[in-house]
Order: sequence, then structure tokens, then C-alpha cells
Amino acid sequence: MPPISDRRLERGARTRTAVLDAAVILATERGLDGLSLGQLAERLGVSKSGLFAHWRSKEELQLATVDRAREQWIDEIVRPALTAPRGVRRLWALHERRMAFYASGALPGDCFFANTEFEYGLRPGAVRDRLVAALTEWVGLVEQLAAEAVAAGELVGTVDPVQLAFEIDAMGVASVMQSRLLDRAAVHRSARAGVLDRLRALCTDPTLLPEA
Repeated sequence: MPPISDRRLERGARTRTAVLDAAVILATERGLDGLSLGQLAERLGVSKSGLFAHWRSKEELQLATVDRAREQWIDEIVRPALTAPRGVRRLWALHERRMAFYASGALPGDCFFANTEFEYGLRPGAVRDRLVAALTEWVGLVEQLAAEAVAAGELVGTVDPVQLAFEIDAMGVASVMQSRLLDRAAVHRSARAGVLDRLRALCTDPTLLPEA
């Protein structure tokens, strides 16, 4: 049987993760700036004082929430996509997993990062720096997969991986913004189809990709 101290640590870690999962959801509804320990305590039905054991300030909570959103993004989008064959299929899988995550309704605002990057784009500080690091990491991955598809001969040699990565990411961001005001399912379908059509047009063997 694990020592009592180990079990307490495990319970503490589970509690922390549950609170941060709620914080990510809340941030897509009210923004990171609107996130507070009081709101989280009310949402979870726990005491506010108990949350102070994990985060001593609002900024600490915000930074931890960004990190948790990044972990979710990796678990739900990046890791599953990387199981696809290297090349254009892996690049496509990354976007498809992203759109599937949005369509799942796991987050009320579809995307934690698209929302908070707009919110903190002009606010210098530690939270913005953490968001910049997450965006740089994400765009860098899309660029890397695009470059690998070019190197594998599955995308035409004239493709600029940086430009293509920008276009793919832009489709995802646009879907988040438009889905708040327009038909959500239709917007998601358009964002999926837009990238698929673009990749098929650039692919040396379009049969590697689905037709629709």
C-alpha cells in the first residue's frame, strides 16, 4: 500500500488537474482576465480558501491554466495526429484533429488559445509571454510537418512551409471567431474543407487524402 503522503500527493494532483480543467472552460467563456479563484470555487462547489493552497495569485492561476490548456491540446490534437503516416497525411491529421476537438464541444468557446491570444495580444507580461510561447510551438509544428511533406515529395516542391502553416492555422482561428455568430457546424465544415482542398491541390498524389 502506498504511504499516506503519496496518496495525499496523488489526490492533490487530481484536484489540481480538475480545477485547471474547469479554469480552461471558464476562460473560454469569460476570458483569462475574468478568471478568479472565487469563480472557480463557485463553479466546483469548493471553498475558495482551499484553492489558495495551489495558487497564491491570479497570475499564478492564469499561467497554470495556459499550461493545462497546452497539455489538453497536445493530448487531444497533437499526439493522435502524429500517429498518422509522416508526410501530407500527418499534416492533414493535425488539422482534422483540431477541427474534431472544436466540434466535440469540450470547450464552450471552441478554442482556449484563439480566444486568449486575442485577449492578451496587446497586454505585456508573463501571461502574454506564455501564450506567445504556446503559439510559437504550435505554428512551428505545423511548419515542420509541412516541410516534411515537401521533403517526402508528397507536396509540390514550390510549397513554402511557413506560408502554408499560416494558412492552415488561419482556417482554424477563423472557425473559432465565426462559430460564435454563425452556424457552428457549417463553419467547422468550411474550415475543414478549406484546408483539405488546399492540400489536395498541392499534393503530388491526391489519393493520399480523403476526397471530402
